[in-house]
Amino acid sequence: MSQTKSSLTALTLGAIGVVYGDIGTSVLYAVKEVFGSGHVDFTPANVYGILSIFFWTLTLIVSLKYVVLVLRADNHGEGGLVAMLALASQAVKDQPRLRTVLLLFGIFGTALFYGDGVITPAISVLSAVEGLEVIEPAFKKAVIPITLVILFALFWVQKRGTSGIGKFFGPITLVWFAVLALLGVSQIISNPVILKALSPHYALFFMWENPGTTFIILGAVVLCVTGAEALYADLGHFGKKPIRMAWFAVVMPALTLNYFGQGALLLSQPEAVKNPFYLMAPDWALIPLVLLATMATVIASQALITGAFSVTKQVIQLGYLPRLNILHTSVRETGQIYIPMVNWGLFVAIVLAVVLFRTSSNLATAYGIAVTLDMLITTVLTFFVIRFSWKYPLWLCLAATGVFFAVDLAFFLSNLMKFFNGGWFPLLIGGLIFTLMITWKEGRALLNQKLRADALDLPAFLESVFVSPPARGEGTAVFLTAEKGTVPNALLHNLKHNKVLHEQNLFVTVENHEVPWVKLDKRLEVEPLGRHCWQVVIHYGFMNDPNVPKALQSLVQQGCQLEPMSTSYFLSRDTVIPTIGGGMAPWREKMFAQMHHNASGAADFLKLPNNSVVELGSKIEI
Repeated sequence: MSQTKSSLTALTLGAIGVVYGDIGTSVLYAVKEVFGSGHVDFTPANVYGILSIFFWTLTLIVSLKYVVLVLRADNHGEGGLVAMLALASQAVKDQPRLRTVLLLFGIFGTALFYGDGVITPAISVLSAVEGLEVIEPAFKKAVIPITLVILFALFWVQKRGTSGIGKFFGPITLVWFAVLALLGVSQIISNPVILKALSPHYALFFMWENPGTTFIILGAVVLCVTGAEALYADLGHFGKKPIRMAWFAVVMPALTLNYFGQGALLLSQPEAVKNPFYLMAPDWALIPLVLLATMATVIASQALITGAFSVTKQVIQLGYLPRLNILHTSVRETGQIYIPMVNWGLFVAIVLAVVLFRTSSNLATAYGIAVTLDMLITTVLTFFVIRFSWKYPLWLCLAATGVFFAVDLAFFLSNLMKFFNGGWFPLLIGGLIFTLMITWKEGRALLNQKLRADALDLPAFLESVFVSPPARGEGTAVFLTAEKGTVPNALLHNLKHNKVLHEQNLFVTVENHEVPWVKLDKRLEVEPLGRHCWQVVIHYGFMNDPNVPKALQSLVQQGCQLEPMSTSYFLSRDTVIPTIGGGMAPWREKMFAQMHHNASGAADFLKLPNNSVVELGSKIEI
């Protein structure tokens, strides 16, 4: 029992560091942006109203929607938009049109994640470093260079992995939340009347009196739930209980105290609106606070970068992106991965955001559209999961998700007003990623269609070959083929040029499924074809790490012994030729051809031994 308690404590501490980093740093800029927008008159009644809106936004969106409802929708223990998308598409698999729409909807939401992944680290680190201006206004010129240096250092260390420094994330973030609470309490003690704003009637009264203003400022209020999607995305790493405990025991109380402390400060010193977070602290604490805030924002950014790697791997497995070079940075933890292209692509986009927008206030105008649209998509997918998978009554499903849908829609529509002030930036990034994803998916479908049209039936072909059998060479040949039951081009080339067939021949197809994990007992599907030939299908989920040689070791039970030194892996390296009048627009076919050309080799992705791989090229027109 004590061991269970200690592991729960460790997981809860880890969740505080990884899951709640983003939302924990939103105190740096959320209140400042609402009152600094110029839309809200600075009166005590308005301070009460805004703080009440903050508190009930956290309660409704984070506590009720994500922590209570969405965390229940785990896909074999995994969470995140990709896991939710897989759940929803499986729930409506008997309705093909609806399933297609949901898949497009979910993939667009996944693409928007990258837009959010650019804005969040930029606004977090920049807002922390802006604390230097409070210490000394002359430091203003140094804010952007220091921010860029910190971001570069953060992305540079990614290739070394975070397992070493990761153990400090939880304790540092716990200290951060403790400091947030202390800063808030120090102000609330001098002005305890601010706690009246906990009552929802202040929020309702403000909205009733100022409906237009309320709609406009929702675009800034949403900053207080920055990173709420991470709650669900990190479900597989920590589990429901630690995430819920961390929220209700540490994060929610600390955030509430800090926001109300900022409100108490504003009631007594309205001029503190220029940076209420840092102005809560005594002068002697400013430098340590800037350092701690910077560490907290770096940790929050780290969690988002790690999330981007994980999501990219899942999307590749689902077939919406080409294979990329994925490096494992930890021998013990399979989830510790590094994708160079994603890492440096994110870095370039974040640097562009910092240089383009220059201040956290300007970045705040860019933030919101992508994340609120993602929240809306999560709510819609949740409806289909609880209605068609959990089989709850329609009225209950509408009641459970309807309120959240209305709130998410209000936030989204409010943020749309920021489109021309910077909101276009994350949408542009999300749109580009979505175009790449859909182009790759459709291009692969066209390519497979062409391969199927030209392919020969494998069992019939082997029958004809063994009428007058060729010479049999020693060892095993493993032919990788995209379509089960078809003759791989590599086999045709081998017979044509070498006039030889190996002693053992495996025709292997790798299939990825819309579930996180495929268990070992479901991994292989084997069909004997006679004369020491086998058709093998290897099944993987989107969280599994493909490893073909390891999976094939299970064939010993079928009487097929694979000796590593005498096994060769044959792959076909296709060159795609775009043609006019094909299945996609010419520019998309060219884009697909380029993506196909730049994709990392199947040999590396499938963990094939480099010295045993034979690649044979062919040209395919689509």
